[in-house]
Amino acid sequence: MAKINWAKIVGDTIKYEAGELDHAETVEFFQTLIDTGMAWKLQGSYGREAQRLINAGELTPPRREAYAAG
Repeated sequence: MAKINWAKIVGDTIKYEAGELDHAETVEFFQTLIDTGMAWKLQGSYGREAQRLINAGELTPPRREAYAAG
């Protein structure tokens, strides 16, 4: 079980907002947000994009066992 890397999540959020992530990095970022539950705790556009990517088959539903709180 991996620990949540909050510094990476914050850094990737900044890069996402600035349009600096390519598609593969965006998919990885949103999978992390989904797995940690953050996709639905941030502003609504993150949850909507996460759900869109799940519906498109690019992401999987939450795998919460993948991360430990920390």
